[in-house]
Amino acid sequence: MEPLTEKLLNDYQRNFPLNPQPFAHIARSLNTSMETVLATLRTLQAEGAVSRVGPVFRPNTVGASSLAAMAVPTAQLEEVAALVSACPQVNHNYEREHHYNLWFVVTASDRQVLARTLRHIEALAGYPVLALPLLRDYHIDLGFRMQLGGHTLADSHAGSGDSAQQPRATGPAAGTEDFIEAIQEGLPLVARPYLAIAERLGWTEQAVIERLRAMIDAGVIKRLGVVVRHHELGYRANAMVVWDVPDDQVDVTGNLLGRQDCVTLCYQRPRRLPDWPYNLFCMVHGRDRDDVLACIGRMVEGLGLEAFAHAVLFSKRRFKQCGARYRDRH
Repeated sequence: MEPLTEKLLNDYQRNFPLNPQPFAHIARSLNTSMETVLATLRTLQAEGAVSRVGPVFRPNTVGASSLAAMAVPTAQLEEVAALVSACPQVNHNYEREHHYNLWFVVTASDRQVLARTLRHIEALAGYPVLALPLLRDYHIDLGFRMQLGGHTLADSHAGSGDSAQQPRATGPAAGTEDFIEAIQEGLPLVARPYLAIAERLGWTEQAVIERLRAMIDAGVIKRLGVVVRHHELGYRANAMVVWDVPDDQVDVTGNLLGRQDCVTLCYQRPRRLPDWPYNLFCMVHGRDRDDVLACIGRMVEGLGLEAFAHAVLFSKRRFKQCGARYRDRH
């Protein structure tokens, strides 16, 4: 991959410029032209390496969401996965190596719609849904620094795992529903994207910029920038590692896991006894299966996690991956 593309992907997953011509600002920092930056991003998006350029919202500050799982017989898995993926509130849907083999994320406008959607999926599929809403995040979508020409991930988030040091999310300001709808699928790849959004809403360009800045400062938007797809960029193996950690040790362990260079997500979710004893989740990405397993081994030994039961759920198939939709267009 060209150095320009690598710099673009690594440097602008967060802290995206909040000025009227952000792509021109990026171009100056990379010693290239705005047209080259825009063309590169459009190509990466068309190839699937970039999902979008836009906001990543902190879970449950805009709308409501939950991770969910089902145990589906192998013979029915593709059919059930297609039913789940067809639901517009589902933005991620994966097969994983486990008795609970279908894992998906449901995002809705509020908790009532979320609960109704989960019940609908359960009735449609004919299998019980294990709902696992987020309780606390230790490291969620703060960016994914890549060494695209090398063999390992670089540590892009050392020290960022302590959620107590993150901005405290206060929820979006009143009247932002139309704004969220306008930005949830990403910024338009044009010279003045904030102006394009403003014209759609009947706002001023500066009002759009100020609203984004306010939502970032409030912790509602976790980051604003390039959202990458790891698989298409060479990180072809990933596993969700789940841990059974004593409740009084979850915060310490979660913060430790959240600082590891191969961990891209780390969060606490509820146990669902007797079927699901695990309460701490982390996502591990690597270039291949051995890379992921080596990272998990280093974490177990290096962080002293041998006493905690855990399971490794490798992804097998990706049925759906897209940005979360918090509001549907009228």
